[in-house]
Amino acid sequence: MSAPLPHSLPAQTPPAFNPVLALCAVLALGAAWALPFVRVAPNRLLSGEPVFLTQVLQAQGGWGAALLVAWLCIAITQSHKRFTQASVALVMAVALAGLWLLAGHHASTASQGDNPLTRTALGAGFWTLAALAWMAALDAVTRLQLATLPRLLLQAALLVPLLLALPAGQDLSIAKEYANHRDVFAPAIWRHLQIVLLAIAPAVAIGVSLAWRMTRAPRLRETLFPVLNVIQTIPSIALFGLLMAPLAWLAAQAPALGRLGISGVGLAPAVLALLLYALLPIVRSALVGLEQVPEATVTAARAMGMTPRQVLWHVELPLALPVLLIGLRTAVVQTTGLAAVTALVGAGGLGSIMFDGLFSAANELVMLGVIPIVLLAVLADSFFKMLGTLLEMPAA
Repeated sequence: MSAPLPHSLPAQTPPAFNPVLALCAVLALGAAWALPFVRVAPNRLLSGEPVFLTQVLQAQGGWGAALLVAWLCIAITQSHKRFTQASVALVMAVALAGLWLLAGHHASTASQGDNPLTRTALGAGFWTLAALAWMAALDAVTRLQLATLPRLLLQAALLVPLLLALPAGQDLSIAKEYANHRDVFAPAIWRHLQIVLLAIAPAVAIGVSLAWRMTRAPRLRETLFPVLNVIQTIPSIALFGLLMAPLAWLAAQAPALGRLGISGVGLAPAVLALLLYALLPIVRSALVGLEQVPEATVTAARAMGMTPRQVLWHVELPLALPVLLIGLRTAVVQTTGLAAVTALVGAGGLGSIMFDGLFSAANELVMLGVIPIVLLAVLADSFFKMLGTLLEMPAA
C-alpha cells in the first residue's frame, strides 16, 4: 500500500537573507565613498568643490553611520521577521532625514565664511543615497504584505521625518533657489495641474467614445490603433512643432479662436499634443473593460428597455471602470511628466522653472522644477491605486 498523503504541507519559511537590502547597502557604501555628497561653490553658477560624506562624518562624528552599518548587517540576515521589515522602513526614513540634516548643517557651516554668496549644492552622492534609502524602505513595506490602502498610508508616513527636517536645510542652494522663486512656484504648480487636467478630461471623453464605437465596429480598431501607436512614437518636441503651424493658421483665419487663446504657441498646442499622447492608454483600457462586460448583462439591460446610451452609462461603464482606471492612471502619470516639456512652446508650468535652470546652468533650480513634477506623478499614481482598491471592496 502506498503511504498516506499528509493532510497539509508544512508552511514554507521565507528566506532570511534580503538581497535587495544587501544590494542597496553595497551601492550606498560605494556612493558614500566615490560620489560627492555636497558641492561648495563661491556662487550659484559654479559647480564648486566636492565634499564627500566621509569628510562630513569626520566633522560630525561617524558613530551614527557605524551603528547604521552594523544594524544593516543584522537586518539583511533577518528579513523573514515582520518586525525587521518594519524597522528597516522606519530606519531608512530616519536615514533619509539624516542625510538632509547633514547636508544642511554643512551648508550652514560653509555660509558663515567671508563670502555671503557661497552656495552648498546637493551632490550626486546625496541623491544616490537618498534614492537607495527610499528604495530600501519601499522594499521593506512591500515585504510586510499589507493591503493597498494601509501600504500607501505607511509610505506616506515614511516622509514625515524628512518633512520635519526640511527647515534645517535653509542654507542649502536648493532652499535659496526656492526662496528666490517663491512668488512663481505656486502659480507654476497650478499651471502644471491646469495643463494636465485640460488634456486628460477631453482625452477620457474621446477615448471612451472611441472604445465604445470599436465594440460596435471592429474595423475601426484596425484603423485607429496603428494611428495612436504612431503618435506615441513621435517625440514631444516634434509634435509641438507639427501642431504650431496649423493652430497659428487657424487663429489667423478665425480671429474668434485667437481671442479664445488658440494660437501656435501657449496652451493650445501643449494641451492638444498631450491629449493625443493620452488617447492610446485610455482607449486601450476602455476597450478591454467594455469587452469584459458580460453579454448577458447587456442583453438584460436592453430587454428592460434601456437605450444604447443608457446601457453604456448605467451598465457598461460601471463594470468597465476598474480596467479603465488602469489606463487612466498611466495616462495621468505620463501627462504629468510630459507637461514639463510644454514650457518650450510657452505653456508655462513647472517646466518653465526647470528650463530656466537649464538655460542659466543652475542645477539646483532644475531640481526645484523636477522634484514637484515627480511628486505630482507619484501622488497621481497613489491616488488611482487607492481608488482602484476602493472599487474592488465589496459593498456592505
